[in-house]
Amino acid sequence: MSRAFFTRELECVATFWRIYRRDGVALGFTGHDRDLTFDGIRHRAAPGMLPSAIQRTAALTGDSAAMQGALAHDAISATDLAAGRFDGARVEAGAVDWESGESMVLYSGTIGSVSQDGAAFSADLLSAKAVLDRDVVPRTSPTCRAAFCGPQCGLSAARFTHEARVDRVDFAANAVTFSGALPASDAMLCGTVRWIDGPQAGLAMEVVAAGEAGLTLATPLDLALSPGTAAVLIEGCDGRLATCHQRFANARNFRGEPFLPGNDLLTRHAVPL
Repeated sequence: MSRAFFTRELECVATFWRIYRRDGVALGFTGHDRDLTFDGIRHRAAPGMLPSAIQRTAALTGDSAAMQGALAHDAISATDLAAGRFDGARVEAGAVDWESGESMVLYSGTIGSVSQDGAAFSADLLSAKAVLDRDVVPRTSPTCRAAFCGPQCGLSAARFTHEARVDRVDFAANAVTFSGALPASDAMLCGTVRWIDGPQAGLAMEVVAAGEAGLTLATPLDLALSPGTAAVLIEGCDGRLATCHQRFANARNFRGEPFLPGNDLLTRHAVPL
């Protein structure tokens, strides 16, 4: 856009924030005293949400920013924060002319850590430069470092994905039994349940145990979850070479060093025979 902000003595400028959650929900907020709609998104008036000073530099270090606000806002609740709906969400912050609707994004990044203090929350934001902090040299490990069905794994995700519906829920054990064309229960260990509808639609939950009692999930289930809720079950892999070879016949793509001596070799000492 051609608009230059803060070049006149009197400006009709307000700050705005946009949050794009990984489940497909887009939320908009503004520091103005009324809701603003621009770029196809309604930005709710949220004067209680305070962006920190945005610092952008030409250095390789990450640009810093943070966001604070009250959990009283309808769009952001303690339940959603605890469920991880905002983890890894994409964030845009900028300025908008509340008369013309012209806007400019001043900062973009993702939500890092989120903390809660009473009725308020704070979120650290990671800029795109955070990618530069990643270690590009892989560390050795006895288990596979590749994501299951990812680019390095090479297996087809569709082959290990199954549509299912909830048959029974055990809230005490945080376990769910599904119906449909399902894989063997042990195949779901370390797998994922991604909800299609229901109170936790869009969330993915890790399977920590699988057996006759159903799939035990790592994330607490919503008490509103009921039979018939649709989900997608994605099989898992424990990352061991034996599993990669025997179950998937994919040992050639194994990304690990199971036979490499570990640091415990340094502490060993000779013993008499």
